Amino acid sequence: MAQTPRPPDVEAQRAAMKKLGFLIGEWSGEASVLRAPGQFVELAQTESAQFKLDGLVLVIEGVGRTKADGKLALQALGLISFDDETGAFRMRAFNDGRWLETEVKLAEGENSISWGFALGEFKTKTVMRINENGEWTELGELVIGDRAPQKIMDLKVRRSSGQP
Repeated sequence: MAQTPRPPDVEAQRAAMKKLGFLIGEWSGEASVLRAPGQFVELAQTESAQFKLDGLVLVIEGVGRTKADGKLALQALGLISFDDETGAFRMRAFNDGRWLETEVKLAEGENSISWGFALGEFKTKTVMRINENGEWTELGELVIGDRAPQKIMDLKVRRSSGQP
């Protein structure tokens, strides 16, 4: 006999998503992104984070323009939701024609999340936090095999509007 699918606990999802409310708002600042081995591009960066679907999904959009000439150099979109059955935050992120689906971990007692992925000997880890100055910082690292981690992105933006 086939089982009826378990209905989602929308209130549990909404309550979990409130833990990510520290990201809500409009942010602007700087980023440095690795585009080729040893070649970083300096960007004027904006981040926009808002809840959608009555608090069930967090949408984060990042846009970076080169400081040198203002050309569009980075566009990223992340959709974060909470799976009440597994108790995990999940993100689907899009960037430069690629996409990633991964688990997002929330640091307890801190305004911080982390995510990453592994593909063969390539592993990434990104940590995003609101620091003691209220700035959104993001550090992305890449590990290839047994080599030391290499910085691939460093971002610092300040809230220009939204929740304090």
